[in-house]
Amino acid sequence: QLVESGGGLVQPGGSLRLSCAASGFTLDYFAIGWFRQAPGKECEGVSCISSSDITTYYSDSVKGRFTISRDNAKNTVYLQMNSLKPEDTAVYYCAARTSIVTMDYREYDYWGQGTQVTVSS
Repeated sequence: QLVESGGGLVQPGGSLRLSCAASGFTLDYFAIGWFRQAPGKECEGVSCISSSDITTYYSDSVKGRFTISRDNAKNTVYLQMNSLKPEDTAVYYCAARTSIVTMDYREYDYWGQGTQVTVSS
């Protein structure tokens, strides 16, 4: 089971840190992706990190503002989001897969329930 937390309402320019905690299995061997979906829009890959922690990817829309990281000791992956914009508003999901890291949400097997991020003044 994957559980996201850390979402909320923040003003433009603000920051949030999302967490993705695993229970029942260890994340060490999983690539983890963060995805988001806004109303009426397709699911979008935001960032992902390989199981080895060597490879990370970011979408162009968040590059330079978001940082993905993992703490295997805590069995948790984080998404630090800075300089938030209204267009970042969406439900954010974390997902896991045992194979090569990818930004394609259709390749992920295990999903959390999502956490709402709203950026508004």
